[in-house]
Amino acid sequence: MDAEAGAQFSGSACRGQRREATAYHAAAMAVEVRPALRLLLTVSLAVAGCSAPVPPFAQLSGLILDTRLSDLSGLAASRETPDTLWALDDGGNPPALYAIGPRGGVQARMRIAGVANTDWEDLAAFDLGRRHYLLIADTGDNGGLRKTLQLHVVEEPRAGAGGTLSDATLRPAWSIAFRWPDGPRDCEAVAVDAARGQVLLVSKRRRPPELFVLPLRPQGAGLQVARRVGRLAGFAGPAPEGLSPGDRLRNQVTAADIAPDGRSLAVLTYRSVRFYPRRSRQSWSQAVAVKPRIEPLAWLPQAEALAWAADGRGLYASGEHSPAPLLYLNP
Repeated sequence: MDAEAGAQFSGSACRGQRREATAYHAAAMAVEVRPALRLLLTVSLAVAGCSAPVPPFAQLSGLILDTRLSDLSGLAASRETPDTLWALDDGGNPPALYAIGPRGGVQARMRIAGVANTDWEDLAAFDLGRRHYLLIADTGDNGGLRKTLQLHVVEEPRAGAGGTLSDATLRPAWSIAFRWPDGPRDCEAVAVDAARGQVLLVSKRRRPPELFVLPLRPQGAGLQVARRVGRLAGFAGPAPEGLSPGDRLRNQVTAADIAPDGRSLAVLTYRSVRFYPRRSRQSWSQAVAVKPRIEPLAWLPQAEALAWAADGRGLYASGEHSPAPLLYLNP
């Protein structure tokens, strides 16, 4: 439908609603409906037919074409620079963060000095002490061989003149070395609750997925032990009947992020996004024990990255694919 036809359709639809409203108005007067109620019903009928349609859950925001992000596995929305996302690559690539726009174009590259990209899997943005930070999760372990893992925190760089970012080198403000309490496991989903001083980690292959926590600012530089606090509802158990290998793969957790207001944890799998709302006095272990709202995400190849937008109104998602679609999600 072209713009002129769309305008004619919209106008005729609204005129039709107005005719219906007028007819209803006359009928209401005939039965002596009170004036205030009559006005409310008339306006409601007129608005109902002319309101904007509800957008789909997933919309294409852009395409990530830069080959340096062909193994994209983590996203975070900048708290410092408007309309900017931070992205990172999977293990084996240079230790760097990339600033990208909502259309997917790379704006700048930040080399992270003094650390290796063993298996970077997720990225989280958070505020602490009036500063903006990014947490890099070096937590992947496909082979189940790593005895220790690392989280690196860098302060977000500030844009220069004109609000643009330039290539630079960043050093971690602090790092957290940790291990699991009972042996190796793969983890690709990490989120930060700065208000509670916690890092949340969700296991990938365990069924149902496990939720762990670590302190965001540990006391001392010793090796931390992640603490298991719960399991995620809405997933099949260890030996689900009738669940094919493909279904098991599609339900593996690949990313997570906490909404800026701290009231919802979004969890990404290869085929869906799951939302776990949290009430003000709930812990995250209590929140994830309740069955989530599940939104299908059928057309994103190898979905690996998820981030709430800085305003908390939506999310961005992408995958480990080249070129990679960059989706905007309407929760």
